[in-house]
Amino acid sequence: MNNSVTNTARLLGAGLRAVLVLTLVTGVIYPLVVTGIAQGLFGNKANGSEIKADGHVVGSALIGQSYNLPLKKGQETPDPDLKWFQGRPANGLGSNSVNTQYKLILSGATNLAADSGAVHGTCTAKSEEGSLCAQVLAARSAVVKDNAVPGYTVKPSDVPAEAVTSSGSGLDPDISPAYAALQAHRVAAKNGLSVAAVEKLVKDHTTGRTLGFIGEPRVSVLELNIALKGLVAKQ
Repeated sequence: MNNSVTNTARLLGAGLRAVLVLTLVTGVIYPLVVTGIAQGLFGNKANGSEIKADGHVVGSALIGQSYNLPLKKGQETPDPDLKWFQGRPANGLGSNSVNTQYKLILSGATNLAADSGAVHGTCTAKSEEGSLCAQVLAARSAVVKDNAVPGYTVKPSDVPAEAVTSSGSGLDPDISPAYAALQAHRVAAKNGLSVAAVEKLVKDHTTGRTLGFIGEPRVSVLELNIALKGLVAKQ
């Protein structure tokens, strides 16, 4: 009987010591070491890849933002503020979601098939409302209309794919240099700048492929608009 109680007490004591040691190692020491390494070597990434302007955090390099005008009375969807460069469509989760305009609660794709709304394999004006074809056609028409300014005409064939489709997360912060260049004439006209100055701004804020071969060249819309604001202020 005494041996049984002693063995039980010994096993309980060993189990308790194991719990305490593992809690200390995995719950305190390991998190502190990982956090210290992250802060020391990758501080900006560990803290959310923050982007600052005028001494304040204005966003993250990983999450897109919307640049819209205030809602008008009776208006449900805001109009884009055309003095700024615009990012990709942010309708990845559909119109019934709280995250249609980069609100950071949910993230996800539409899951619409590539032929959603297609008629005999082609997107037409007869495509069903809410289908991928209807979204793409509406977005393309808006891009053509918004970016055609006196002396510069935009054709539907000029519109890049990412200008009319949302990303898998719906929160993509980047656009292609081609889409940024397409917007340069409109941005220049709206801000009273020369096209050459705005095109140089785009070129200066174009990031090449990661490690020279991964992905595609890209432009951060937030960083580009911060630089645009600074250029306008110097006029």
